[in-house]
Amino acid sequence: MTAKIRKIAVTVEETHREIGRDISPPTRKAVAVAVIENPFAGAYHDDLSELMEIGAELGALLGRRCVEALGITPAQAESYGKSAMVGEQGELEHAAAILHPKLGAPLRAAVEKGAALVASSKKMGSPGQVLDVPLGHKDAAYVRSHFDGIEVRLNDAPRAAEIMVAVAVTDSGRPLPRVGGLTHEEAKGEDGLR
Repeated sequence: MTAKIRKIAVTVEETHREIGRDISPPTRKAVAVAVIENPFAGAYHDDLSELMEIGAELGALLGRRCVEALGITPAQAESYGKSAMVGEQGELEHAAAILHPKLGAPLRAAVEKGAALVASSKKMGSPGQVLDVPLGHKDAAYVRSHFDGIEVRLNDAPRAAEIMVAVAVTDSGRPLPRVGGLTHEEAKGEDGLR
């Protein structure tokens, strides 16, 4: 592995009750985070291909960790998202290099199919700051019940020369969805939209 990983954290969030109503089965989200050394911290570099390769590695690793944490098969994953926070010696383009060119394909393999774009966000931060990971249906972007997010925070990351990279996967949409639109069951997932 090219990435120099300092730590990995995996969290599963289950919602059993919302506004006084039972959620059965509970909605579940998993988020896996890797804190890695930023090989380009502190200096400008034209070629960010090393971070792109790290993105591919992390897409597979973190996607697989989420699926395993939920105890589901890849086909049972319903939504996904990705996010990265660079420490103060990095730049937003470092987060973009990890997230965009190559992370998506291995993540899609980890959740089987993944016809829709992977929702993403990036930011610069310091240890203990919240990183929001947006979520969208993995196969059909118009499934509104799966527009969601999860946040992650590690008290000691990212340090100045690190990048915190997160991938989230769910086995359901939001609890009690009722804003209409295409449902998970109706989605065909052929064009990434419907």
